[in-house]
Amino acid sequence: MKTRFNSYDITCSITELQKLIGMRVNQIYDIDHRTYLIRLQRSEEKCVLLLESGNRFHTTAFEWPKNVAPSGFSMKMRKHLKNKRLESLTQIGVDRIVDLQFGSGEAAYHIILELYDRGNIVLTDHEMIILNILRPHTEGDKIRFAVKEKYPMDRAHTNTMPPIEEIQERLKNAKAGENLKKILNPLLEFGSAVIDHVLLKHGFTLGCKIGKDFNVAEHMSKLLLALECADQMMDFAHKNVSKGYIIQKKEIKPTTDGKEDFIYTNVEFHPFLFEQYKDCPYKEFEYFDVAVDEYFSTMEGQKLDLKALQQEREALKKLENVKKDHDQRLISLEKTQELDKQKAELISRNQVLVDNAILAIQSALANQMAWPDIKVLLKEAESRGDPVATAVKQLKLETNHISLLLHDPYEDSDEESELKPMLIDIDLAHTAFGNARKYYNQKRSAAKKQQKTIESQDKALKSAEKKTKQTLKEVQAIHSINKLRKIYWFEKFYWFISSENYLVIGGRDQQQNELIVKRYLKAGDIYVHADLTGASSVVIKNPSGNPIPPKTLAEAGTMAVAYSIAWDAKVVAGAWWVNNDQVSKTAPTGEYLTTGSFMIRGKKNYLPPCQLVMGFGFLFRLEESSIERHKDERRVRVIDDESEHTDSVIEEDREIELIEDSEEDEQVENKDNLHPIQEESKADLIMEENINQDTSDEDDNPSQFPDTQIKIDVSDAEDVIYLGDDKPIVINTAPKEKGSKVKPKPPPTKENKEKTELETKKNDQVVLKRGQKGRLKKMKEKYKDQDEEDRKLSMQVLQSAGAAKEDKRKHKNKDPSGPKQQTKKKGTIKPAPPQNSQIVDNIDEEDTGPGPEVDMLDQLTGKPVIEDELLFAVPVIAPYNTILNYKFKVKLTPGTGKRGKAAKTAVAVFMKDKEITSREKDLLKAVKEETIARNIPGKVKISAPQIQKMKK
Repeated sequence: MKTRFNSYDITCSITELQKLIGMRVNQIYDIDHRTYLIRLQRSEEKCVLLLESGNRFHTTAFEWPKNVAPSGFSMKMRKHLKNKRLESLTQIGVDRIVDLQFGSGEAAYHIILELYDRGNIVLTDHEMIILNILRPHTEGDKIRFAVKEKYPMDRAHTNTMPPIEEIQERLKNAKAGENLKKILNPLLEFGSAVIDHVLLKHGFTLGCKIGKDFNVAEHMSKLLLALECADQMMDFAHKNVSKGYIIQKKEIKPTTDGKEDFIYTNVEFHPFLFEQYKDCPYKEFEYFDVAVDEYFSTMEGQKLDLKALQQEREALKKLENVKKDHDQRLISLEKTQELDKQKAELISRNQVLVDNAILAIQSALANQMAWPDIKVLLKEAESRGDPVATAVKQLKLETNHISLLLHDPYEDSDEESELKPMLIDIDLAHTAFGNARKYYNQKRSAAKKQQKTIESQDKALKSAEKKTKQTLKEVQAIHSINKLRKIYWFEKFYWFISSENYLVIGGRDQQQNELIVKRYLKAGDIYVHADLTGASSVVIKNPSGNPIPPKTLAEAGTMAVAYSIAWDAKVVAGAWWVNNDQVSKTAPTGEYLTTGSFMIRGKKNYLPPCQLVMGFGFLFRLEESSIERHKDERRVRVIDDESEHTDSVIEEDREIELIEDSEEDEQVENKDNLHPIQEESKADLIMEENINQDTSDEDDNPSQFPDTQIKIDVSDAEDVIYLGDDKPIVINTAPKEKGSKVKPKPPPTKENKEKTELETKKNDQVVLKRGQKGRLKKMKEKYKDQDEEDRKLSMQVLQSAGAAKEDKRKHKNKDPSGPKQQTKKKGTIKPAPPQNSQIVDNIDEEDTGPGPEVDMLDQLTGKPVIEDELLFAVPVIAPYNTILNYKFKVKLTPGTGKRGKAAKTAVAVFMKDKEITSREKDLLKAVKEETIARNIPGKVKISAPQIQKMKK
């Protein structure tokens, strides 16, 4: 398979790519350490030029996977070449070296691309002084390729071929039988394909040899004409744009039914349809540049095709081997039967001789004669012409056997006997008749085996054929999945989808931490981190801008801690979160922030300590028609959900109000007495059930802020928020009529006061709903020993209680350092996240990275059903609570097991699942092992049902 340009390819490409001259460099990226993309632009015209050291250069229309963080070489090129115009694109001499000049005069910079040997890319200034080099090295003693050295332009070849005398001399000195093309190729700057083409055009055979097909004296003139033709082809390529051709090969696909199937694979690319390829299948393109782009872009897919083809061939080869093995077995059994039958016949016909031989040896052994002496005795008897001694050819006394050479005594000299002379093992423990019977028994046993083999042959072959068909089906399924598999942009990071459908991403290293904050942290998003060595910078993507529920915050905190030193140290620790506008890369005066480090301004919101329990599972990409079936699978769950028959309501920073049930006639209790228990029950519910708070307003529920004098009637559509300094602010969010004014509350006169007290007493008459009295009784019992101070501490841990009066007085005169709140139109303000968070700044920013749409996340499910059409599987590592409902999941805790082994064990557990479908098996098999293990935090212990059996 051709992978690099030759001289003719370079000439054709340079001629075609002259159209790029005048375009400016917009950006430079690197695909890997030797492949770079230069994005060029001229008004509305855009294109991407690909350079690969040692191999190729061409424009590309395909989307190549760029490195997450640009390499040092890319950064250097960006610094010098960005916004520079491409002034020239030339070949240095006739060598495989390309010079791209950006800018002019003293502001000019050159990229030198070497397309021979190990290749190189060199960045130089206008004087050809090397500023950066991909592969520094030394040629000989004098030429050094290194920074600050001058690039040697004069060492390039300037002629396509040496003088004719030199070529003739080289051919004369060549050994007989040497390949003509191999001699010419180092001397000429045409490339082997062009040499083959011109030799064929001028009557030489492909692969002609010196002394056999080529004679210097006789064929030299014809060779000179061929070389002249090659020179003309080069001149034509300098002046004209060439077409492109991809030469293909027909690969036969084996099938179980004997029918032929085939695929075409790309073998070579050329700017000309050479003589040697005219009979091969090929694809023609209008331009050589397009053909090269197509060739290299489909190479990865072609590798998959060839791998699948190889696997299919191996499967069919196994089937063929099974068939051959059966046939061989039957032939072997037939031969064994025939042989045993002949041995038994010969023993029967030589019964007297055999019995005498057995008797002679047994007598010698009975007289305690030594084994060597018996051999001597036999030799002496044989020399005297004893027929018994002559028949004994070998003593196998260690196994109580002797070998006799037996002939057919009834053999007619005129007719050829069926029984040939044969060396037969005779057991000394049996008579001649006993030995004959033993061989007859062996013959019968072989006959039975043969019959059984014939009977089971059909069954065995059908089973093997079925297994082969299944293997072929699996190979095709995995192959199609690999081609279909879409790599999501967030898979380059640590990531998971929270149980409430928020995408959470974290950096693998300092560079990714930097990238996540700079490119992906947008308005409305939350930044989560832990004060631990190696902790990942975690971002909760929040495109809707709604407050993020506590459960998702807790899950993101678990992720931040798990990807830190805490995992290996097995230390339980807590994380904290801030709003996106509290994260800054601006360091205080005189200080410097390293890569992946950030300034946090304002208050950090600490999360409760989390257990180091992660989970490994699989998400499945749904086909469009199946997405609706899994709508709201990961939704924010609230307590007052009618479908769940929940008995109590938790409201954000408000009390629980109990409403009268018409069917119950319970004792009336004072609301003020219930207040502490209700607040405690709220804390208990949040801690134990880990549910989300309902942020919706109830029109008829009056609310009171704990530990403050602020009371708000929700029917007036007023809301409360907490800023970073814990100061509660009341906002009126009721829709006002045009021109209306807010009516001020009357001063607290004696009459108004009495009226308010009367209304309060009336409103405080609370009757419990059905089932709530028992619930409150249990709560009272549970929290009977808890005082007010304990309750406040619990609420502070949860970050959901209002600040105490003392804290308010303390912070009253404090200059707020956090970001200012952003108000909406009509004087309303966006509700803050539930844990005393600051208001998110909604100033529009330039979208520098992809934003995950909720629709995209809805395409992935962890709970596939039989009716679903699944496209591919995506492995995910997340806090165990997040994947609790997944069909395929295992628990990961800090341990001693290696990540790769843990991943294999987990997949093996999933494969043994009784409920797994064949499609799910195919999808799991298609996932690469390295992809599965890469996000596991470190050394792990894996827990799942039946895990011990799997390990054994």
